[in-house]
Amino acid sequence: METYDVVVVGSGAAGAMAALRAADAGLSVLVIEKERKFGGTSAVSGGVLWVPNHKLNGAQEDSREDALAYLDANITVPVDRARLEAYVDEAPRMLAFMTGTGVPVAAGVWPDYFPDAPGARSDRSLTVPTFDGRKLGDTRYPLMREQYNRFKLFGKYAMDLSETFTLMMQAKGWKRTVANIYRRYWLDRETRKLSHRDRRFTQGAALMGELYEKAFARGVELRTETRLEELVLGESTGTVGAIEVSNYGRRYRIAARLGVVLAAGGFEWNQQLRERFYPVPGLTRHSSTPEDANRGEALLAGERIGASTEHTGEGWWIPTMQLPMPGSANFHEIHQAAFDVGRPHSLCVNRKGVRFVNEATGYDRFGQAMVADELASGANCPCWLIFDAQFRAKFSAGGLMPDILMSDAKVPGDWWDHYVFRAESVAALAAKIHVPADALSASVARMNAFARSGIDEEFARGANAYDQMFGDPSVTPNPCLGTIEKGPFYAVPINNGDLGTKGGLRCDARARVLDADGQPIAGLYAAGNCAASPFGNSYPGAGATIGPALTFGYVAASDIIARAGNAGGRVAQEIEA
Repeated sequence: METYDVVVVGSGAAGAMAALRAADAGLSVLVIEKERKFGGTSAVSGGVLWVPNHKLNGAQEDSREDALAYLDANITVPVDRARLEAYVDEAPRMLAFMTGTGVPVAAGVWPDYFPDAPGARSDRSLTVPTFDGRKLGDTRYPLMREQYNRFKLFGKYAMDLSETFTLMMQAKGWKRTVANIYRRYWLDRETRKLSHRDRRFTQGAALMGELYEKAFARGVELRTETRLEELVLGESTGTVGAIEVSNYGRRYRIAARLGVVLAAGGFEWNQQLRERFYPVPGLTRHSSTPEDANRGEALLAGERIGASTEHTGEGWWIPTMQLPMPGSANFHEIHQAAFDVGRPHSLCVNRKGVRFVNEATGYDRFGQAMVADELASGANCPCWLIFDAQFRAKFSAGGLMPDILMSDAKVPGDWWDHYVFRAESVAALAAKIHVPADALSASVARMNAFARSGIDEEFARGANAYDQMFGDPSVTPNPCLGTIEKGPFYAVPINNGDLGTKGGLRCDARARVLDADGQPIAGLYAAGNCAASPFGNSYPGAGATIGPALTFGYVAASDIIARAGNAGGRVAQEIEA
C-alpha cells in the first residue's frame, strides 16, 4: 500500500492550500481528484477571497472586533463560536503564508454584502491578478479545469474581473477592451499551437494556477481520475489512516501517515441529498457549479464512519437561467444572473405577479428570498425576471446578451416563448408566462413610480452601497431603478441556483471532523464546501466561500504539522490584532 504523510481529497482551493502548507513544511503530500481536470469548483469561480483584518498593502484599519461585530450582525442561526473566531484569527495568517510563498494578492473595492451592518467594510474582498497558465508546464496547463463560457468573451477569450465589469456595464472604453482581449489571444501564436485555451488564467483560474505552481514546486503529487470510495479506520486505534479509492473501476488503498484532509466540495449535484436536506430542494441541474462534480461522496464517506453534519439546509444561492448550449444538440448551459436581476428597467415577480425581494441585493439573499417565498406562496422557484427594451438594449439577462451583441433578430427562433418570452404589452407578456395580468401590471406600475421618485417603498432597492455598485450611474435619481415602459417587454424564468452547499461535515476550530458526540475523529480533517460553513446561513461578502476554504485548508495542514512535531518550512508571520 502506498503511503504519504498527508492525503488530500479534492483539488479545489481548500485542497490546494492544505497541500501547499503541508508540503512547505517538508511533508509528503498526495492530492486526489475524481475528475479528469484539476482545480475543482474554485478554478471556475470568480476567485475572490473574503479576508477580514488582512492589513494588505496599507489597507485602512480593520480589526478582529469589527469583523466579529459584522458577522454577529448578519448570522441568524447558532454557529460554533470557537470556529467562527478561528476563521477571523487564522484568515490573515493564511494570507500571510500564501503571499509569503509568492502568490500576489490585491485588495478590491467591493462592499460587504450587508453594507449597513455594524463593522461592514469595502476592502475585505481580495483577488489574484492574471496568471500565465503556461507556468504550470505544457502538460499541466490544459488540464486545469477551464472557466465557463459565461466568464469568457465570445466563449473563448479570458477576462479578468475589471474587464468583465467594463463589458457588463458597457462602460467607457468597452470596445477598446474587446479589441485588446481579442488581440492578446491571437498574437499568442505559440500557445495557439498547443491549445485553444487562453494562456491568461483569470479570476478563479488565476488563484488556482498560483497555488498549484507553488505546490508542484514543493513536491506535491496530483492524481486525477481517482475517486474516494471509503475512509479506512484503524481497527485498534479508530484513526483514519488510509483511504480506499477507485480509478476506472480499479480499487486500491492509499495510507496517510499523519492525516486525511477532505476538500471534495459539497453535495449540490446529488438530488437525493438535496431532497434530504433542503426545505425547497430544487434541481441539481440549476446549480452553476461543474456538472455532476460535487455529489457529496466525502460527506457520505464521513457519515459511514460516524461523522456528523451541520448547516445542511442552506446553499450558496445564486439566481440562474438555462439556454441551449451552442453547437451541442440536446444539451443546456446554465447561466448565472447574479447582477442581471437587479439592473434598472427590470423587476422580479413570483408566479402570482408579485415582487418578493430587493432584486439588487446580494445573490445569496436573493436565493434565500426565493426559498422563503416558495414556502409561503408556493409560487416561486422559478420566478420571473421582467424587463423592457431599455434594459434589453444594454444589459444581459443570464445568457441572453444585450441587444448590441445579440439583437432580437439574432436570437434563435426556438428560444422565443420557451426560454425567452416577448410581447408588445405587459398584459400580453403576462398571458404568455401564465401570470395574472392585473397583478403583473400593478407591480410594473409601482416599480415605475419608484423609479421616478428614486425610492423603492417596498424593498429599498438601491438604498445601499452594494446595490448601487451594480446599478447604472447614468440612471437617475436611483441607479438601480428604471421605468419599465418601453416595448417590447420580455421575461425569462429564474431558478434558485447555487455556487455549492453551505452545509457539510461538522468541524471544530482546528478543522477536525467531529462525530455525533462532538468529539474529533482522529486523523480526519475537512475544509471548503465539504465542511459546514463557519458563517452558518450567512454570506458575508464576495469570497466568503473561498476565504474559509483556503483558511481551514491552511488550519488543517497546520494542525497536522503541529501533531507531527515538524517545525520546518515557512511559518506564517503573526498578525497583530
